[in-house]
Amino acid sequence: MKKNRYILTAILSTGLLASCSKSFLDQNPTNQVPEEQVFTTADNVETVINGTWSYAMETFFTFAVPGYTSILRASDAMGSDVAITTKYGLRDAYTFVEMVDNTKNRVSAYWTILYKIIDNANNVITRVDGVTGDETQKARLKGQAYALRGMCYLTLASYYQFNPSVDPNAKAVPIYLKPTTPDTKGNPRATIKQVYDQAIADLLAAEPLVQGYSRGDASKKYKIDINVVEGLLARAYLQTQQWTLAQQKAAAARVGYPLMSAEDYLKGFNDVSNAEWIWGHPQTPNQSNASYNFHFLDVSSPGSYYYSFMADPFFKNFFDNGDVRTKLFDWDTLPSQEGYLRYKKFRFRDETALIGDFVLMRSGEMALIEAEAYARAGNTGAAATKLNELRSARTAYNYVPGTGNIIDTILVERRKELWGEGFSLSDIIRTNGTVVRKAFTAYNGTDSVINVPRGNGTFKQVKAKGHRTLRFPDGTTFVPQSKYYLFSIPLSEVQNNPNL
Repeated sequence: MKKNRYILTAILSTGLLASCSKSFLDQNPTNQVPEEQVFTTADNVETVINGTWSYAMETFFTFAVPGYTSILRASDAMGSDVAITTKYGLRDAYTFVEMVDNTKNRVSAYWTILYKIIDNANNVITRVDGVTGDETQKARLKGQAYALRGMCYLTLASYYQFNPSVDPNAKAVPIYLKPTTPDTKGNPRATIKQVYDQAIADLLAAEPLVQGYSRGDASKKYKIDINVVEGLLARAYLQTQQWTLAQQKAAAARVGYPLMSAEDYLKGFNDVSNAEWIWGHPQTPNQSNASYNFHFLDVSSPGSYYYSFMADPFFKNFFDNGDVRTKLFDWDTLPSQEGYLRYKKFRFRDETALIGDFVLMRSGEMALIEAEAYARAGNTGAAATKLNELRSARTAYNYVPGTGNIIDTILVERRKELWGEGFSLSDIIRTNGTVVRKAFTAYNGTDSVINVPRGNGTFKQVKAKGHRTLRFPDGTTFVPQSKYYLFSIPLSEVQNNPNL
């Protein structure tokens, strides 16, 4: 726990720099703001919450690890449908040599992000009742702190141990519910069931406290309201196989957020004003560190540096011809990239400033949670209705009950709809599934050759490129419940916490 003991002032200074007076800041160095000065008013606590969010989303560890959303990028890089190139960034996560190695920077960065958020949430939960200010504001801030902590424990549960259906008593990660001090002793690892239970308890505690809170315009969609809490609960209940509750919370989360039009689906997934987005992180030229993730996701804008999130060519086969999402596929023609299949879902909103907003939760995901929850509970009719609601919005053919396993169909639809949004590896762990990758070759095993257009109207034959990693690092084939799917606890944490 040593790495997490001195985190409060660092996060507080992130938020306080933007909103407190110079005289207030001058009393102490900006990274040494005393807690007794911060936790005095509700407005100061508001700054703590905002600073915590800014830390989570805008902190660079390296250019390859720009904040919390890089966890979502790693989840997709380690899945089945993203064919990562050899460009800088997530190439080692893709090959399964990074997250299994507890000495890697990405491993320590993810751990640090999550536990710093948890520690700051613990400070707010513990102290906000004693500050002066509006009681409604104080209650809402406490609820948002509970939700942030619940989100972090849900993230930890998703990647640091297999689903509790495998072994509910398997050791996962430590749980901390009080602010840390220099004297805090590291906690032992809790079981995976205990971590999920804590995540759900936190989110349930948040529910009544954020009820009635209105965020205002779309630029405030990063703030946690009741819809966000319900959506996080829907995810948690889906992962713990509580189907009725998962469906109910997903339905509640969607209220007020209609599915986007087919036209909007093609606009680049870069704008929090999208009517379907329940939760998102906005970017401006002055607050844009998180936008660095677009350099991996955006494979078509000229300003994108790495364009590494290419699509597995087999992924395209999941889509109907009339599906609007097929318009996003395009074989790359640039000399350094030709032969890769681009899926142009993500594009910078501003190609001059190189910024774009990030989606964290939307109604399409919630519709699929409803569909899966109904299906796993045995209500295939309701499941088909929810599935077809989404498929119709994407101009795809309706699923006809009885024409295929509906659960398998829904899981494929999740891959299609949520590509690049961070659910690939977590879904594999959740369903006890396996990564599926195969070489994109011709029927006889030779290279698959495609024709790509040239600027002069002619075509050039090039080798089609798909997955370059088809096995685990030890040479074994992809299987369920592999150690390579789980994120490691950093070596520094192992060394400094003898109770692990």
